[in-house]
Amino acid sequence: MFSTTFEKSLQLSLHGLEELGEPPSTLPTVGTNLTDLKLKKKKMTLRELGGCMGPIWPSYFKDCSSVIFMVDSTNIAQISASCIQLLSVLSAEHLHNASVLILFNKRDMPCTMSLVEIKSLFRMDDIIASATQPITTQELSARSGQGLQEVLSWLESIIVK
Repeated sequence: MFSTTFEKSLQLSLHGLEELGEPPSTLPTVGTNLTDLKLKKKKMTLRELGGCMGPIWPSYFKDCSSVIFMVDSTNIAQISASCIQLLSVLSAEHLHNASVLILFNKRDMPCTMSLVEIKSLFRMDDIIASATQPITTQELSARSGQGLQEVLSWLESIIVK
């Protein structure tokens, strides 16, 4: 549900490194990737699930205590499909009490919609008002690192729970 670039940037940020280096070309994730993080002396496993795997996502929800849902802000054609996937995630029985972070990624790109436009298309206010889960939204650029500290703070806050 999030990007490999995000995972790499998060790992670098945890180790005090600023630069991802030459930004990798981005391709949609097909399959799954696992990343272990250590925050506040607790181990957390992030599982990246590609968007094309949406139909089998529910098989991963059973032991999930939090969700990071990433939206590509540059892919206008996929916005409605992303919203439908998000609604499916939020309505999953195993995730009714999960903390949810929705990341609007690629905010550094010149062709992104504004946050107001994306939230309007997603009807974020309605989704947040009707969801059983606590939902946080955040802008991000996994390539530049913009927003990564806020993501780390969110991850640390859910570990405390």
